[in-house]
Order: sequence, then C-alpha cells, then structure tokens
Amino acid sequence: MVLKLYGGAHSPPTLRVAHILKEKNVPFDFVLVNVAEKQHKTPEYLQKQPFGQVPYIDDDGFILYETRAIGRYIALKYRDQGVPLIPDASDLRTTALFEQAASVEQNNFDPLALSIGLEKLYNAFIGKECNEELLAEHINKLAAKLDGYEAIMSKQKYLAGEVLTLADLFHVPFGTAITEAAGVKLLIDDEKRPNVARWWKDISSRPAWLAVKGGL
Repeated sequence: MVLKLYGGAHSPPTLRVAHILKEKNVPFDFVLVNVAEKQHKTPEYLQKQPFGQVPYIDDDGFILYETRAIGRYIALKYRDQGVPLIPDASDLRTTALFEQAASVEQNNFDPLALSIGLEKLYNAFIGKECNEELLAEHINKLAAKLDGYEAIMSKQKYLAGEVLTLADLFHVPFGTAITEAAGVKLLIDDEKRPNVARWWKDISSRPAWLAVKGGL
C-alpha cells in the first residue's frame, strides 16, 4: 500500500516531509487537507492528529505526525534506498553529532524562522499589518544564531559533519520561505557568512527539494 501524506499543498511542514520522501525515492500519495476551510480541525482529522496540525502520514495503517519524527521514520525504514540521511545507530559518536545538529535546528533556527514567516508572510495573508520592530528583532536574533552556524560550517560541510543528514534538510522549507518569500537574506549573505551561504546553496538546490518546493 502506498504511503499517504496528508497536509497542505504549500505548507512548509508538509513540504519538509515530501522533500525527505523524494530524497529517499519513496512513492507517496498526497492527500490535500484544506487548512483554509479548517479541515484540520474537524473531529475526523483530530482522530489522526490530535493537535489539529499538518501534516501526518498513513503508512499502511500506521499513523505518524510531527515532521521530524516522520523524517526519522522514513530515513530508517528506507535506509537502503535513496540518499542516506541518518547515521547507523551503532556508531554512537556520529549518531550523537547528528542528534546535536537536529537539536540545533529545532531550537536555534526553526522558532525564529517561523516567527519571521508569521510576522512577514502570514500577517500579509490575513490582512494584518506587519510589526516591523518585532520583525527586526526576530531577524537580529536569527542573525546571531547564524553566526554560530558560520563557526560550525567553517570546519565542516554540513551541520552534523561531512555528510548530509536530516538535520540539514529540516531547515529547507522555512529557510526557503524567509529567503525567497519574505526577502530576508541572512542565509545567502556570502560576505558576512560565506560558509552558511555555501551550505544553504547546497541544501536548497537539491533536485528532491526543487521537485516539491512549488507545492504538491
């Protein structure tokens, strides 16, 4: 039975999962959840995803939500196909460095990228004025975090070491949104952070991402 991905056609979290599925060459059926009509808040949907968020997957009756958990599941289940994205658990140090990198993304990048997206893009979508002072605060905080990324990337190719992992790919949907849609150029500033810019160009230009970035 083909895996089903339930989510929004342009939702960054949904695209995060689609990107990983493409990297692993996993066929899937996309099932549109109409967020604008609050389909994700219906009793039927809440039986699958109790927080009323997108996305979730149905893998032959196995229901899973939270994109990072889904990403790990896909990478482990399909370890032998597509691009390896997660270390072998028997390699304790490499696994620890991967989990460290994944935590860096979740705690230092994602909250600020999401805040920028909400302030700049979502407010415009709902007709609310952007709070420029608050937006600048979010951008400045993310810039400081990316200085830490620059220090890491000056010593290695990817966030967890020399090999691409899920920790890198987790950045791509929200990073793309703030760079291309919100016009925040922190990730492509090759004068201030050349190693971040090099890394971002690498991970955001992968064919698997280009195949889904425009929507599902």
